[in-house]
Amino acid sequence: LQWVKTRADDSQRERIIRDAVSALMDDVPRTSPALCPPYTSSDLCNVFTLTDVHVGAYAWGRETGADWDLSIAERTVTSAVAHLVGASPLADTCVIAQLGDFLHQDGLAAVTPTSGHQLDSDSRFSKVVGVAVRILRAVIDMALSRHRKVIVLMAEGNHDIASSVWMRHMFGLLYENEPRVEMIDSELPYYCIQHGQTMLGWHHGHIKKPDQLPLLFAAQFPAIWGATTKRYIHTGHLHHKYEREHSGVTVIQHPTIAARDAYAARGGWIADREMTAIAYSRKSGRAATATVCPEMMEV
Repeated sequence: LQWVKTRADDSQRERIIRDAVSALMDDVPRTSPALCPPYTSSDLCNVFTLTDVHVGAYAWGRETGADWDLSIAERTVTSAVAHLVGASPLADTCVIAQLGDFLHQDGLAAVTPTSGHQLDSDSRFSKVVGVAVRILRAVIDMALSRHRKVIVLMAEGNHDIASSVWMRHMFGLLYENEPRVEMIDSELPYYCIQHGQTMLGWHHGHIKKPDQLPLLFAAQFPAIWGATTKRYIHTGHLHHKYEREHSGVTVIQHPTIAARDAYAARGGWIADREMTAIAYSRKSGRAATATVCPEMMEV
């Protein structure tokens, strides 16, 4: 007797995930509409960037310089967003830019989904998912308390390629009865919206490098590019700050607020830990910036 094991290819695995998410989300309880803030500026859009949070990662402070686990991640991220929401101007619109690698692993096995590198993981994947969902719900609810419209992006990262799919679909259904929440629903890992004469774009950074993004976005989103005079593309992935002004567009690479793991520590990669909110004007582009670091909070 011979037992032949078959292996699903990536496209078949993706279809299975999409079908499972579609079936499961039918019974997810929807949120009720929240109260709208009394006054906001119609000119401004606040962008809160959550990139490379790595919920589910484990870091031992004696080895990495700072501890990181599920409980620390939840306290740190929710405290940071609360600070940024309070420090940002009263804008009519905001974008919750979850820019990828929100989860440290993409399934039951603690490995990267494409290369299979072993990851230091805190707890079971089911618990990781529960904490991640709780953080994102808290973040969206905080944004609703201060903005008339909340745009939510669940971007694809290299650590959570499949999970970005179920997060996008699940939160879209979770807030489908909330008219003030809008999901950016894109199958491609390049995202763009127009805010007056300002273009706002996002890409995690795992596929295209920062210097490749201006030409790509001009070709991928020609209508928005042509209708705007101020343009910004936000990226993450490399965990440190970088900004460069190109002809007609500025690329901003955001750092992470998460502690580095053993792989980064042993590789000698060091970067400041931050989370940033940027207010954009419809006419003049970037108008204000607020930044928070772990040292500013009791986490």
